[in-house]
Amino acid sequence: MNTDEQAVWGSEDVSSGKDAGDENFPVGSLLISRRLRPYVHAYYDFARVIDDIVDTDRLDAQQKIARLDAMEDVVLGTRGAPDRRDAQTAVRVGRMLARTGVPVSTATDLIVAFRQDAVKNRYDSWEELEEYCRYSANPVGRFLLELHGEDPKTFGASDALCTALQVLNHLQDCADDLRNLDRCYLPRPWLEREGVTVDDLRRLYAVPGLRRVFAALLDRVDELNRHAALLPRMIRDRRMRMEAAVIVGLSRRLAARLREEDPVAGRVRLSRADVVGAVAGAMRTLV
Repeated sequence: MNTDEQAVWGSEDVSSGKDAGDENFPVGSLLISRRLRPYVHAYYDFARVIDDIVDTDRLDAQQKIARLDAMEDVVLGTRGAPDRRDAQTAVRVGRMLARTGVPVSTATDLIVAFRQDAVKNRYDSWEELEEYCRYSANPVGRFLLELHGEDPKTFGASDALCTALQVLNHLQDCADDLRNLDRCYLPRPWLEREGVTVDDLRRLYAVPGLRRVFAALLDRVDELNRHAALLPRMIRDRRMRMEAAVIVGLSRRLAARLREEDPVAGRVRLSRADVVGAVAGAMRTLV
């Protein structure tokens, strides 16, 4: 790389080492057709890389944004990429989107959210959080639906599901996000209303005021999941329909777990029984 490229890309490997196996929900699972699975994995690898860029403590905000901008340029085909793993994920996703005809915004919208994460670490309303999810989560569902040639009428229910999943992830990681990234997605006015602060996430367990904030967020998630429940039967492709139904079931089960368990005391996770139950429930969508 020349000096200018080195200034943009840097030399730091900021990979977290996470992969699809670390996610709550299936990524490119066997329910996706063999033909389309490599495209899903290419998209996931790209999303993982840009997420790692913004979450690392080895780059400052300006360096993170510069690298995210470069990744976007590579996806758009306006910049070349060095021969290194992170940059090459952008090359692959750009080529994949061109080949499949899936809108490039399904990749670049993710970068919008991660640029925001580089400079914003507190949220002041549910509406701010929803707007973040519009870019951080909803493009993932739209990518899968576009890849399968589904009707745009599915997008509303898909957006509801993806926003629900993102908020659930924020609740799962609320203590770790604050401790490791000084980032909190819980709306500050909601905390103030219940007489607690962001710093209460640093305790060993959730105090009652925090539990009430969690419950209020989960009420919103339940509304989103009710809308998302319409999605599977709107999908024409049987395998994608099953995938969506499983994820809707997992989202509901994780929301229920977060009502009963304490994400401050430890990460709340889905069990094997939850997965089996979600799959069993999804089978009804094939009838």
